[in-house]
Amino acid sequence: MQADGLTKVFRVAEREAGLRASLRSLVARRWREVRAVDGISFEIGAGEIVGFLGPNGAGKTTTLKMLSGLLHPSGGEARVLGHVPWQRERDYLRRMTLVMGNRNQLQWDLPALDSFELNRAIYRLPREDFLRTRDELIDLLDVGDLVRKPVRQLSLGERMKVEVVGSLLHLPQVLFLDEPTIGLDVTMQKRIRTFVAEYNARYGATVLLTSHYMADIEALCKRVIVIHHGQILFDGQLSELTQRFGGVKTIEAVLADGERISRQVPREDVSRVTAALLAEHEVHDLTVEDPPIEDVIEQVFSS
Repeated sequence: MQADGLTKVFRVAEREAGLRASLRSLVARRWREVRAVDGISFEIGAGEIVGFLGPNGAGKTTTLKMLSGLLHPSGGEARVLGHVPWQRERDYLRRMTLVMGNRNQLQWDLPALDSFELNRAIYRLPREDFLRTRDELIDLLDVGDLVRKPVRQLSLGERMKVEVVGSLLHLPQVLFLDEPTIGLDVTMQKRIRTFVAEYNARYGATVLLTSHYMADIEALCKRVIVIHHGQILFDGQLSELTQRFGGVKTIEAVLADGERISRQVPREDVSRVTAALLAEHEVHDLTVEDPPIEDVIEQVFSS
């Protein structure tokens, strides 16, 4: 997967509030350009799981929509699996999927199994292969008791799990996952994360993942791309992001008398402070940790 100078500019009508402004806009409408994605470039290797991070409005979803073929870019180029996504070639559509946590893709009033059959027809999947894959995915996500209920009767977490099954029946090689765990409880989030990791390991799929839950990123991604105002601020290892922008570490010590000491110190002072603690106290346990990834990301955006 490769993007080179990928850009998306939206033309948005603007006007002042009030009846007079509304009438004026009918004959002399004013427009402004919004650069949702502003010349980003990156390359993702086959089988990688990459976190795509940024605040709301940063350009994450717009990028995923261009890479999946839903939007045509204003400039730049991209190739995924050897295809130009927005040409929407049939061979490309059969090898990728886009899962959006806040969008419903299955038929609302039908059991998920019926929608799965519709997907089988759309992708022209041989029945034997379809049944084997369907049952395997149902087992991996433990939704055997859910797929026979109308989708409208499912909770958000249950619906998200059967949505994921429906999106992967054709065994795509590239997964664009846009907030797949949004609104789910901690247990459901963990289940989805485990499933994504297992699918990646089993089929060697490439995954580009957006999420506001840092637990998703830490559990699945060694590499992250950070985007803000449509531009890439960082592209590299998650550990490198922490080292570059995480200016402090947390030192926690449990003393012989049970007292706990916790200190945040600059990264360069960790050795000195740790040595002082060990020299001044009888320490039973000592840990040194990087700051929470949420704090690191916030520092990236404010830098």
